[in-house]
Amino acid sequence: MSTQSQSEVRRSIAEAHTIVVKVGSSSLTSSSGHLDPERLFNLVSALAQTVRMDARIVLVSSGAIAAGFGPLGFDARPTDVATQQAAASVGQGLLMSQYEAAFARYGLKVGQILITARDTIQATQYRNVQRTLSRLLDLGVVPIVNENDALASNEIRFGDNDRLSALVANIVRADALILLTDVDGLYTAPPKEPGAKQISYVPNVLDTLGNVRIGGTGSGVGTGGMVTKLEAARVAAVSGIPSVLTKATNAGPALMGDRVGTVFAPIKRRGTSRRLWIGFAADPRGTLVADAGAARAVRGGHASLLSAGVVGVTGEFSAGDPVLIVDEQGNKLAKGLSGFDSEEIPATLGRTSAQLRKLLGAEYAHPLVHRDDLVLL
Repeated sequence: MSTQSQSEVRRSIAEAHTIVVKVGSSSLTSSSGHLDPERLFNLVSALAQTVRMDARIVLVSSGAIAAGFGPLGFDARPTDVATQQAAASVGQGLLMSQYEAAFARYGLKVGQILITARDTIQATQYRNVQRTLSRLLDLGVVPIVNENDALASNEIRFGDNDRLSALVANIVRADALILLTDVDGLYTAPPKEPGAKQISYVPNVLDTLGNVRIGGTGSGVGTGGMVTKLEAARVAAVSGIPSVLTKATNAGPALMGDRVGTVFAPIKRRGTSRRLWIGFAADPRGTLVADAGAARAVRGGHASLLSAGVVGVTGEFSAGDPVLIVDEQGNKLAKGLSGFDSEEIPATLGRTSAQLRKLLGAEYAHPLVHRDDLVLL
């Protein structure tokens, strides 16, 4: 559990130099589901004031689909993937034009970053995202990040911008994460229930996860809910980053460290950002089953997973996709990036590197999961 008091955590947020702010679709749209320019401008106003105090802001903004389905003639958010992607394609431009105009009133420039989980899991793409965001911040630009909904598929995606915002906080080495939504904080039960009480301070989000009852999303235009907000707070906390969950109308006070919403303390020292991305960026596409010896080596934290120690594989995935590593009893050991396509792996199982080189060629004589691409769970 964190040894910091609520006041100390909120003070660290007020003094943060680099801040990631996430805003959900419901906080940017009207009751009819259309993009609301006034709500967007009020948010930008709060962010601009913080930038004027020498902070660096990265905005992770939902709203592309919500902005696009109205102009396309739909009464509500479409449910099929193809139409959602079409709405996002139309809406992203509308959303960015609103942001560009709003920030320009304060003399600030914005830059658009659209990413997918697959774009950022592999090392080269990860470094590209890191380098671009870092340079934008150095140039005084406010990066506006969104999942590339027009191209992302349900098979491999972040799933919601809550998790994406926590991962972006890692990649830019943020000092704080602000989660803006349509409720004013975390409650002991769904807020509409009698007796539900707001929680002001969470010293250890891992403990809290088992002590609150959470309802589903209350929004017809967003994809998240309180579950995804807590998951984002968890990722931030174990990454050494404090976070605040509150209403979008409380953006200014939250950034100033005022007692609004729910603040989550960091519970670990900051780890390496790429390992955190491997651990959290996307759900595993398949599973590798390690024998007893390989399981011990993986648990030791310094070994690659070799074909010689793997007895089974399930799922369909490509080289570079995230996979789960389990022991023969099904216990989860680690998550990593596969070095092979799933259909290539059965022929390699149980074979040493020398055998693989002789039987299949030198290009197969490498680990199934390299230790640099492996994160213990």
